[in-house]
Amino acid sequence: MVDSTLAAGTAAAARPRGARPHASRRAALPAGTLAELVERLGTSAAGLTTDEAERREHTSSAMPRARPLAQVFEALRGFANPLVAVLAVAGIASAFLGDVVEASLIGAIVVMSGAIDTWQTARSAHAVKRLQAQITPTATVLRDGAWRELPRTSLVVGDVVRLGAGDLVPADARLIEATDLHVQQAALTGESLPAEKAVSGHALVADGPDVCDLVYLGTSVVSGTATAVVFAVGADTSFGDVVAALAARPDETEFERGTRRFGFLILETVIFLVLFVLVVNIALGRDAMESLLFSVALAVGLTPEFLPMISSVTLAQGAIRMAREKVITKHLPAIQNLGSIDILCSDKTGTLTSGTMSLDASLGAFGADEPRVLELARLNSRFQTGIASPLDTAILAGAPIGPDGHVKTDEIPFDFERRRTSIVVRHGDAYLLVAKGAPESMLAACTSYVADNAVRPLDRDARARCEAVYRDASQRGFRVLAVASRAVPNASGFRASDERDLVLAGFLTFADHVLTGAAESIASLRADGVAVKILTGDNELVTRCICDQVGLTDVRIVLGSELDHLSDIALAALTEEASVFARVSPSQKHRIVKVLKAAGHVVGFLGDGINDAPSLHAADVGISVAGAVDVAREAADIVLLERRLDVLHGGIIAGRRASGNVLKYLLMGTSSNFGNMFSMAGAALLLPFLPMLPIQILLNNFLYDFAQITIPTDNVEAAYLRKPQRWDIQTIRRFMWLAGPISSAYDFLTFFVLLYGFGFSATKFHTGWFVESLATQTLVLFVIRTAARPWRDRPSVPLAVTTLGVAALGVALPFTSVAHLLGFEPLPLLYFAFLVAAVGSYLVVVELVKARVFGRAKRVAL
Repeated sequence: MVDSTLAAGTAAAARPRGARPHASRRAALPAGTLAELVERLGTSAAGLTTDEAERREHTSSAMPRARPLAQVFEALRGFANPLVAVLAVAGIASAFLGDVVEASLIGAIVVMSGAIDTWQTARSAHAVKRLQAQITPTATVLRDGAWRELPRTSLVVGDVVRLGAGDLVPADARLIEATDLHVQQAALTGESLPAEKAVSGHALVADGPDVCDLVYLGTSVVSGTATAVVFAVGADTSFGDVVAALAARPDETEFERGTRRFGFLILETVIFLVLFVLVVNIALGRDAMESLLFSVALAVGLTPEFLPMISSVTLAQGAIRMAREKVITKHLPAIQNLGSIDILCSDKTGTLTSGTMSLDASLGAFGADEPRVLELARLNSRFQTGIASPLDTAILAGAPIGPDGHVKTDEIPFDFERRRTSIVVRHGDAYLLVAKGAPESMLAACTSYVADNAVRPLDRDARARCEAVYRDASQRGFRVLAVASRAVPNASGFRASDERDLVLAGFLTFADHVLTGAAESIASLRADGVAVKILTGDNELVTRCICDQVGLTDVRIVLGSELDHLSDIALAALTEEASVFARVSPSQKHRIVKVLKAAGHVVGFLGDGINDAPSLHAADVGISVAGAVDVAREAADIVLLERRLDVLHGGIIAGRRASGNVLKYLLMGTSSNFGNMFSMAGAALLLPFLPMLPIQILLNNFLYDFAQITIPTDNVEAAYLRKPQRWDIQTIRRFMWLAGPISSAYDFLTFFVLLYGFGFSATKFHTGWFVESLATQTLVLFVIRTAARPWRDRPSVPLAVTTLGVAALGVALPFTSVAHLLGFEPLPLLYFAFLVAAVGSYLVVVELVKARVFGRAKRVAL
C-alpha cells in the first residue's frame, strides 16, 4: 500500500541533487491528495536518504550545528559580568595614566577568573550533555530504505516515520497507513478521550486535529500502528508554540528561587556599600581614580562572582554521581528538588514487584482448569495494538507462531475507565469479539458464562461464585484477568458500547514476585525522611498481599471509589494518614499529587505509562524509567536506568549532597566575606590611608574564590543526608548577621594591633591585613562546611589541598620576588605569632556561632 500510494512521489525524489522542497510553512500544508503532498515534499516510498536529509533546511526542531562565532561567544560568557567590565575599564584607565603594572595585574586577574569560570562551567555542561544523551527522545524514521531510531531533533520535512502505542508524535505528519490508530490529543484540544485516526483517501481541504488523516506534534499514540510522512517540524508545526509551552516546566524551583533571593541580597548590599565608600573617599579629598578603583575592587570582593559556576559545577557533579547510581537527570535544578523530596508516590508494579509476569493458571468461570480461556486471551493479546503489557507477554509465551485462520477486523482500545480491551476477529464466515480486562469491569459486561461446554445465564448466584474465584486468587497475591467473548455480525467501526452481553470464559492468574530488597528499600527511604505512598490500579486484595510482604503491614488501603466523594481538604487529611491507594485511576493519581503539594510536601512521582504524564508533570520531581513510553519519559525530570527503589534512593542522596555543597559556598560568602568587606569600608573612612590597595583586594578575592572551586568535590556529613533538605534563606541571612560582625570585629582588632602594637607603615599594614584576611576567609571553610564538629567530618582531599594551599600562598607572597609589584613587604616573625592566635580564636568563635544558628534551625524544623 505504501508503494502504490507514494508512487507519485518517486519522480519528485529523482529531481537534481540538492533540490529542496518549498521551505515556507504555507507551502507544506497537507492540502490535496497524499500523492500531491508527497510530490511537493520531494520524498518517496523509501523515505529520504541520509545525504538528502542533511541538505534539507533545518528548522528550530533540528539539532543546531555548532557555529564558530557562537562558540566564541560561549567562551566569553565567563567574562560577561558587569563588575568585570568595570574592572577592565579601570585597568585601561590605569594604563593610560601610566600605572602599567597595576593595569597588567588587574587584567591578569580578570582573565584568570573568567577563564576558570568558563572552563569549569563548560566542562560540567559537557559532562551533563553526555549523560542526557543516554535518554534523548527518538523517532523511528525510514532513512536509506531502512527503519532507524534517530533523535527526534534530526527529523526534516519529507521524512517517513513509524508510530506505535506509547510514542509521542514527533512532528506534524499525514498518515500513509494506519491500523486501529487512536491518538491522545488532550494537550491540543482538551478532549480527554482518544481520537481515532485513519487514511481517508480523500483530498484534504482543512488542517487541524479533527482531520482523521493528520497527526500532530504534541500528541501521543494510545493504540494502533501507522506510518506517516512529515510535512512540518519544530516551530513550523501547527501547535509548535503550544507544545513548547506544555513541554516547559515554568515553575521556578526552590533552589532557583533561593539563589535569586540571595543574588538580590548581595546586589542591594553592594550598591549601598560601594556608593557610600566612593562618595566619602572623594569627599575626604582622596585621589578620585584610586577611590574609584578601590570601590570597584570592594564590589568585586563582596560579590560571589563564582556562585553560578560553583552551582552549575556542583549540580553537574551531582548529576555524574547520580548517573553512577543509574539515575539520569534531564534538568539540573531538579537535582536539588530530588534531595528535597519527602513523599514518593509510585505504583507497586516494578517498584515493589518485579513487573515480570508469569502465567499461573487458566481457570473457568468457577475455578476449574480451562485451556479455552488462554486460547481466547492469546487471540486478544496477539492482535491488540496498544501498549504490550507484561501480562500480554506472559499470555503469548509459548504460543504457536504462524497463521491459524483468524484475521483481525477491528479493535476497541484499552482505556482506564473501562479497564478492558477488545478485538474483533474473523474465522471463516464467523466474527468474534474477544475482550479481556479487570474482573470487575468484565463481569459488569457479561450476561452469561460457559460451563460444561454450555452457555448459561450469569444470575446472582453464578456471579457470586465467579467473584469468589478471582477474589481468592487476588488474596493469594495473583494478578487476575477475566476473558469473555461474543459472536458479532460482519461489521466495522465497533465502539465500547458493543462490549455488552458478553459470555464469560473464565480467568487467567499471574504471579508477580516481590522484588528482593524492596522491603529494605522502603525502610531506608523512610529512615532518610521519604515516605512512600503506593498508588496502584490493582484491586485491594492483591495490593494487601504484596504490601504485607514488603513490611507495609496493618496499613489502611484507600480505594479510588472513596476519593470521588472527598473534598480536597478531606483528601489532604486522608493522604497524610494513608500510605496505600488501590483501584485508582490516572486522574485520581494526579489529584493526590496536587493535594500533597498544596499541603507543603515536596512530591516525587514515579511512573512509566501513557496516562502517568499529567502526574509526572504535576509533581515537584517527575521520575520515569528508561523503558517507559515516550510520553512518560518526556514529562519526567529524572529517568532511572533501572526501576528499583534502591536506585532512586541513591539518586535522592546524591541530590542532597549537591545541594549541601552549594550551601557551603553561600555560607562562606555571607560570613567572613561580608565581614571583611564591611571592615574594609569602615577602615577606608577611619584610616589615614586605604586599608588595602585595589590590586590587593582583587588578588585577595581571586585567591579566596580559587580556594573554593573544589567545594563540589567535598564530602557531606551523614546527618545532612538523612533528611530532606529544603532551601532556607532565613538561616543563611541569620548566619550572615551573626558571623559577619565577628569577622569585622577581628579585622578591627587586627587594625589596632598592626597600627599600635607593631607600628606598621602603610605598606606593612596592607601586607599584614592581606595575610590575616586571606587566612581567616579561607580557613573558616573547615568550620562552615559542616554542621558537626570540624574534626568529626573531614573535608575531601581536593578541598583541603586548595584551601591550605591558598592560605600558605598568602603567607609566602610577601617574601617572593613579585612582592614589590603587589605592594607587599616582608613581615616580622612576631606578626605570625599574632596571626596564629587571631586565626585560631576566630575559628573557635565562628564554631560556637555556627552551633547556635544550626542548632536553632534544627529546632525550628522539628
